[in-house]
Amino acid sequence: MNDQPQEAVTRHQIAIRLLYTILFLPIYGICNALVVVATVFQFALLFITLKHSEPVRGFANRVVTYAYRVWRYVSLNSSRRPFPFAEFPEDLEPPEAEVRFD
Repeated sequence: MNDQPQEAVTRHQIAIRLLYTILFLPIYGICNALVVVATVFQFALLFITLKHSEPVRGFANRVVTYAYRVWRYVSLNSSRRPFPFAEFPEDLEPPEAEVRFD
């Protein structure tokens, strides 16, 4: 438990946070669409060549990490504004070395 006293929050601060939240909701939608497109592309490529694309896999992983940061901010679980107000996040977890289909 945090024993430090917190500053009183003003309605102005809440309104500003709400505006940032409204800004980030469509950004999350774009992230979601990018992951869907990358997934469809990845499976199409996999069916045609029987190989996946590492660059697409890495890209999707970074977008998912960013979307996670956006959700943490929007849901009031983080006070740090996501990109473009901070650096684009590194991967939370690297992709698995081998893709398995069992």
